[in-house]
Formats: sequence, structure tokens, C-alpha cells
Amino acid sequence: MALFKRVILTTIILSILLSSPAIAHKTKSPAAPVYHVDLANFLDVAGPFQTFLGPARLQKTSVIQTFQNQADNTKVGITMFVPRDSAFAELKKTRLTKGQIKSLLLYHAVPKFYSLNGLSELGRRKRNPVATFAGLQYTLNFTEHLGSIRVKSMLGSNAKITSAMYSSAPVSVFEFDKVLLPWEK
Repeated sequence: MALFKRVILTTIILSILLSSPAIAHKTKSPAAPVYHVDLANFLDVAGPFQTFLGPARLQKTSVIQTFQNQADNTKVGITMFVPRDSAFAELKKTRLTKGQIKSLLLYHAVPKFYSLNGLSELGRRKRNPVATFAGLQYTLNFTEHLGSIRVKSMLGSNAKITSAMYSSAPVSVFEFDKVLLPWEK
């Protein structure tokens, strides 16, 4: 019986000591997982975006690094608008300089995360224009009508968002049916 009382007393003392803030071992809670989206890999796998992603475009102009840095190292995130390969048919006749290619690519992303609902809200409330990575002089205007979101460039290109391919903060990627031009052809 004495042994039983001693075990209970020891258990009580240990539980009091271990629950004491001065003595208790404090464990750190695990950090929230960091989600990384490899944008180049995503676009390569996600669909018909080889013209946009291709070697002469995102990778050689280092625009993909700009976009990836925005996604990985900022709290505001990034929203990309990626034209499918068929949208580039009109540009095949046009010879673009490396600077024009870079501007064209930068024009297809904004340095802020927007969900599809966020873009719809921009269009309904006429909170336009929105600056792109191409610079403040290169903006986009959003309109929403019957659930369809259109994006207009400064020069009147009117593209439709055909698919929300990825949308989880801090990255959104939307498919376009047209290429937006930041300059006149």
C-alpha cells in the first residue's frame, strides 16, 4: 500500500511540475507548410501553352524568373493570363524583337493575386485599369457580363478568360483565348 501511495504522489508531483510554465518543455508548433508552384513546370504540363512558354519566350527573356520571384517572395502574389497556342496564330506573321517579346509576356500578368471572383468583382465595380508587369503605362481593363470575364488591352484587344487553371493564393493562372498586345502591330 505504501508503494501504491508513493506512485500516486510521484505522478501528481510530476504532472504539477510538468504543467508549470517555468519547467514545462515548450515545443514549437510546426510551421505552416509553404506551397510552391513551379510556374514553368505547371504551364508545361497544364495545357497547350508551348508558344507562350517556349524557349524563345518565357525562359530566354527571364520573365519566368520575374513571375516565379513574385509568386515565391511576395505576400501580394501574382495573376497570370496565358494565351493558348492557337491564340498566337495572328502573331506568326509579325517579327518581334526580344524587347517586344518580353513586353508581351510581362503584359500577361499582374503583380497581385486575384481569384476568379476577385477578377469578376473588378469588372462589376469598374475598378480599372490594373497595372501589369510591363509597367504602369501598360494596363488591363476587366469587364464581367453574365459570368464571363473579358480583359481588354489599351489597344482594344478583347480576350476572354476561358479557364481558371490554378487559383490558390498566392498564384492564379487563367487561360486566354487571345493574345493581348501592349503595342500596335
